[in-house]
Amino acid sequence: MIKSKKIIPTEVNIMKKIKIGQIGIGHNHGAQKCADCRRLTDLYEFVGVAFPECDAGFEKRVNNKEYEGLKFMSEEELLATPDLDAVIIETSVPNLVPTAQKAIDRGLHIHLDKPAGENIDEFEKLLSDAKQKHLAVQMGYMYRYNPAVLYAFEQINAGKLGEIYNIDAHMSTEHPADFRRWLSTFKGGTMYIFGCHLIDLIVKIQGKPREVVPFISQSGKGDINFSDNSCAALLYDKGTSFVRTSSVEVNGWERRQFVINGSLGSIEIKPIEGPMRAIESYAGETKPWSSFHTDITLEKQAHRYDNMLIDLANMIRGTGENPYTYEHDLYVHKATLAACGFDIKL
Repeated sequence: MIKSKKIIPTEVNIMKKIKIGQIGIGHNHGAQKCADCRRLTDLYEFVGVAFPECDAGFEKRVNNKEYEGLKFMSEEELLATPDLDAVIIETSVPNLVPTAQKAIDRGLHIHLDKPAGENIDEFEKLLSDAKQKHLAVQMGYMYRYNPAVLYAFEQINAGKLGEIYNIDAHMSTEHPADFRRWLSTFKGGTMYIFGCHLIDLIVKIQGKPREVVPFISQSGKGDINFSDNSCAALLYDKGTSFVRTSSVEVNGWERRQFVINGSLGSIEIKPIEGPMRAIESYAGETKPWSSFHTDITLEKQAHRYDNMLIDLANMIRGTGENPYTYEHDLYVHKATLAACGFDIKL
């Protein structure tokens, strides 16, 4: 399902800087994304950050070092900035899509952090409006630009793994009580917040599954009851892929993994970040139970969001296409909600 084209651009044409701002400081990825965008001064003119009312409760984040020296303003003031080209949407999670819709209504390109809300109709309208207006919508799935993931994509495109049968993906860690209470406000819990990253990549590689089956579990740790230890199965005709998420896994960060199994070989990425390590396995020529392995250690990205933001600049300028279509993003979110136990028609 992956097209044989580079996802990360190698260069950006030198043109007028893109005037961009950020709405919201409530999202966990907002501060670092702001810092990375501000550093790309050849591409972007960063006008400031809006602190909307929906982010009340996050006032202390205004003092984060990533926001030092920036102008803070109202949401309306930012959206009315003359010649504004694009907006990064980093509000608290429940307000991401409604806030993004305001930017689309103004004819602005957006980078939209994830997940894309519990109301699929609102997200579908946003994507439909953006497509009609030829506006870029870049979702904040950072693993799309992960060096180890991109290496695996290249091997798949080259036919090295053969036909892909299944994928086993984990994104877990051990969260403190306060973070677990925050996760408990979402129906899907860890699957909603973390599983969406993995479902995005599985759908990119394997296409649409014929069915998504959720397995919702609650550990009950600390008397905080929510979907904190769950799994989802994505059913395909020739195999089943699994997504596992947990907030109670000791050293789960080091075991975050993405394992791709094909007819000719497999690639195991573990951990996915910091440092990234991939193991390639290919079938032996004479003994089907033997294989040879290659360990690959990939350098950690100096700045997590640089390549993503460079790609966004290309989309806005028309020098590159979004490798993830509106239709892909809509389907990924439908599959995510289904994995969280929502009654969603895929």
